[in-house]
Amino acid sequence: MNWDIVKGNWKQFKGNVRQQWGKLTDDHLEQIAGTRTELAGKIQEAYGVTQDDAERQIKAFEGRYKDYRP
Repeated sequence: MNWDIVKGNWKQFKGNVRQQWGKLTDDHLEQIAGTRTELAGKIQEAYGVTQDDAERQIKAFEGRYKDYRP
């Protein structure tokens, strides 16, 4: 998954993120703004998981959307 593409098309993509991580608020999604490291931090914060767990979740998410095209 190319996070530059995700970042550039964040408004279209954030629905997928919200579907995966429903505890993330609109404020969280605005702060993330398509940045992978921000997403990892917000997952840790919202779900109380470790950085490694957040990274594993993101990698699985990337696998599902590896062919994402805006």
